[in-house]
Amino acid sequence: MLTFEEKLNIIESFPQLVRKDVSLNRVNFHFPESQFEKKIVVYHLHPNGNGFVYAAGLPGYEVDNKGLVNIREFSAPALILLLEDAIKSLSTVETVETLEETWVNDNQFELTLLNEDLDTWLVYAGDLLDGAFNSYKEAANYLEEEGFRRK
Repeated sequence: MLTFEEKLNIIESFPQLVRKDVSLNRVNFHFPESQFEKKIVVYHLHPNGNGFVYAAGLPGYEVDNKGLVNIREFSAPALILLLEDAIKSLSTVETVETLEETWVNDNQFELTLLNEDLDTWLVYAGDLLDGAFNSYKEAANYLEEEGFRRK
């Protein structure tokens, strides 16, 4: 098990992280450049060697309900890899390719279903916006209820 000082040295070697001292001699490290609301990468690193790193969504780590993994027993290489992975995951926003589908009704009138970002689905009648939805399923249900089917 690494000591508090060894863990601190490893974490402080990441220039992207900003140290924030908190209560009971614990230390947090923030990642101000995070592309998400989540900014704390290292949470409550304690002089007894206990501490947590945010690893939600990272494969191979057992996380708690807050997305944190306990680093008490981590080796130096394992801690470095975890920090690299955590910073990388908070640095990039997943993008989706623009999805465009044409839907048609029995009268051969066409509507376009377009996804321009992760959580907005738009229905267009030509250049006019007909509706905006939070999911593909919601948009597709609307189109089907209006008598349209995928072309």
